[in-house]
Amino acid sequence: MQKMSYNIFLLAFVLGIGGTFQYGLQVSIINSPAEYIKSFIRETWLKRYGSPPSEEMITLMWSFVVSIYSIGGLLGSLSAGYLSVRFGRKKAMLFTNIPALLSATLVGLSRLCGSFEMIVAGRLFSGVCGGLALNIHLMYAGECAPRKLRGLIAITASTAIAVGKFVGFALGLREVLGVDALWPILMAANALPALIQLLTLPFFPDSPRYLLIDKKDKEGCIKAVKQLWGDGDHTAEIDDMMAEQEAIRGEKAKSVCDLFRDKAVRWQLITLFLVSSCMQLIGINVVYFYAYNVFIKAGIPPAQIHYVSLGVGITEILTTVLCGFLIERAGRKTLLWKSHAVMALALGLLTVTLSLQDSFFWVPYCSVALIFIFIMSFGIGPAGVLCSLPTEIFIQSYRPAAYVFNGATNWIQLFILGLLFPFIVEGLGSFCFIIFLTYCLSMAIFAFLVMPETKGKTMLQVMEEFNCLNYRGKKRQTALQQRNCSVMIVTRL
Repeated sequence: MQKMSYNIFLLAFVLGIGGTFQYGLQVSIINSPAEYIKSFIRETWLKRYGSPPSEEMITLMWSFVVSIYSIGGLLGSLSAGYLSVRFGRKKAMLFTNIPALLSATLVGLSRLCGSFEMIVAGRLFSGVCGGLALNIHLMYAGECAPRKLRGLIAITASTAIAVGKFVGFALGLREVLGVDALWPILMAANALPALIQLLTLPFFPDSPRYLLIDKKDKEGCIKAVKQLWGDGDHTAEIDDMMAEQEAIRGEKAKSVCDLFRDKAVRWQLITLFLVSSCMQLIGINVVYFYAYNVFIKAGIPPAQIHYVSLGVGITEILTTVLCGFLIERAGRKTLLWKSHAVMALALGLLTVTLSLQDSFFWVPYCSVALIFIFIMSFGIGPAGVLCSLPTEIFIQSYRPAAYVFNGATNWIQLFILGLLFPFIVEGLGSFCFIIFLTYCLSMAIFAFLVMPETKGKTMLQVMEEFNCLNYRGKKRQTALQQRNCSVMIVTRL
C-alpha cells in the first residue's frame, strides 16, 4: 500500500480554519455578549434620540442581529455555485475571507463609532462568509481527496464546525473575552482564522477534478494530484476522473433548475433533500435549548453551566473524530441509519424524562445522559457522514448546483425554525421532540431501505446505482449501464 502525502491533511486543516470553523464560531460566539450588546443598543439609542427605547424595540433589534446571519448565509450559499465554477474552488475559497474581514472590522469598530447598525451589517457579512464557506469547503475538500480517504477528509469539515463552536464557547467565558469591555474584540475574533487561510491556502493547488473536468487541464490535474497525494501511482484515480469527464460529454455546470428538471438525478436530489438539506429537523438546536434547564435540574449551579457547555462541545468534537475512523470501515449507509435510529430513541425517552422531571430525583440525570447520547449519535452519524454526501452522489456538472440547493435549503430552514421555535416550545413544551423524533425515525428507514452505499465507489458507480431508481424500466436501465460501461472501458484503454 503506497504512502499518502501529508499535504492532503494539511489542506484539510487550512480549509477548515477559514471554512466551516467560521460557521461554528459564529453560531456559538453570539450567546455570551448578548446582554452587553443589548445594553450598547440601549445606550446608543438614548444618546441619539434623548429617550430610552422600549423593551420591545430592544428585543426586536436583538432578534434582527441574530436572524440577519441566516439571511447572509442564504446569500452566500446562492453565490457559492457561481463562484466555484467561474473562479475555481481555490479562488472561491479565498474570496470567502473578504466578507469575514469586513464583518470583523464593522463589529470591532461598532462601539467606537457608536453604531449598532454596524453590528447588524457585520453579522450579515459573517453570514455571507458562512454560507460560502460551508459549500465551497465541502466541495473543495471532497474533490481533492482520493477515493479511500474521501469520507475522512470530508468529515474534517464537521470537526472544524465542532471546534469552532467550542472555541466560541471558550472565548465567551468571563475569564477570557466574555466581559463588557471586550465584547467588540470577541465578536471580531473571526478575523484571525480568515487571515491564516489567506496566508496559507495559496500554497496549495486547486481541486484536481476541477482542473481536469472543468478546465480540461490534465497536466495541472496530475501536478495537483502529486502535490496532494504524493509521488505514487495514481493512474486508476485519474482514469476515474477521465471516465467522469467522458460521461459528462463536455456539458457545462448545471443550474439548480436543471436539478429539478433532469430525471437522471431525480433520486439523488430526493436523497439530498431528505437526508441532508432537512438536517435542521433532526432537532440538535432544540436539544441544546433544553440542555440549560436540564443541567440546572440535575443540580449544576448556573455559574458552572458555561463550563458544562464546553464539555458538550468537546463531546461533539470527539464524536466527529470517531466518525472519521468509522466511516471508511462501517460505511455511510450503516452509520446514517443506526445513528438516526438511536437519536429517535433518545428523543422519545427525553420526551418522557422531561415530562417526569420533578417526579423522581434521578430523572434529571437520565435527561443529562440522553442529551449526551443524542449529541454523540449526531456527531458519529449525520454531522460527519453528510459532509461527503453531495460530492459522492452527484457528478461534476451537477455538484455545484447540488451544494447551492443543499446550502440554501438549510439556511432557509434555520431562519424559519428560528422564528417558529419559540412558539413551538410554548405550545408543545417537551412534546415538541415528537416532531423531530418522527423525522429521525423516517430517515433511519429511508437510509436503510433506499439510500445506496457510496463507500469506496467511483462517482460513476454511485450514479449507476441511483439509475436503478431513476430509470425503473429494464430496457432503459440496460442501455444506460451499457453506455456508462463503454465509457469506462474506452477511457481506461
